[in-house]
Amino acid sequence: MEITPATVAEEHERLRACESIPGVINDTRDRLGPLFGVEVDAVTADQYRTEVDAVFADGDRAVNVAALCRLLRDLDCPGDYPGFVVDEFLGRKLAATIAGGEPFALLAEATFHFADVHTHGDPDDPAGADDLEAALAAGFQTRLPGWGWTERTTPFGTER
Repeated sequence: MEITPATVAEEHERLRACESIPGVINDTRDRLGPLFGVEVDAVTADQYRTEVDAVFADGDRAVNVAALCRLLRDLDCPGDYPGFVVDEFLGRKLAATIAGGEPFALLAEATFHFADVHTHGDPDDPAGADDLEAALAAGFQTRLPGWGWTERTTPFGTER
């Protein structure tokens, strides 16, 4: 696999055009909210596309996101189970890379596993396809507003 500025631009456009991801984000939020006793705002397709643009505006992040997406899109393993570890690993890393630094990277990794349980591809899809969808949803949902605790000032900061 070769990653060039052109392939990064292609991946950017592919993710912008991916109409299923906002739905997976909203489904994930709808399932997570009640578990934490909170209401989480839904995400629009426009919000999703704006975040895709923000991720790809950071060239260092963009090249890694593009490479991880392409790896997952092409990853297959007969019977899936022998490849289970690698597609889970790549999915977690993609979600974390999209989300950014800590603590959001860790939250995106945890959310990836939750979303992955509820995301299923078609039987003819490569093994990594559902992990790609779950990773994109987990990473972008972590970046996007809607969780009340991310929209307030933390009480844990200190000043000198």
